[in-house]
Amino acid sequence: MFRLDYLSCILTVLSTILIARKAWAGFVLAGANSLLICLIGFETHQMGFIPANIFCIAIYAISIRSWIRDSRVVDAGSVSSISRVDRA
Repeated sequence: MFRLDYLSCILTVLSTILIARKAWAGFVLAGANSLLICLIGFETHQMGFIPANIFCIAIYAISIRSWIRDSRVVDAGSVSSISRVDRA
């Protein structure tokens, strides 16, 4: 039988490393880990894990959305600054 707690441990470590490296994919892994923890909490009848991790999933989704929006602004800014240099 596959141990979900070990999978959660691996996802926690990987997502922490990715977030520390400022990779938004870390939030995706963290969200997947939170879903896994909800499943573990449901299977073990530890229902306190579920609302806390649903809250975390919402925070991850907001963070991903803002990182993607910020990266689009940075990309658009770099394109406009390059075009200004080419025109000069």
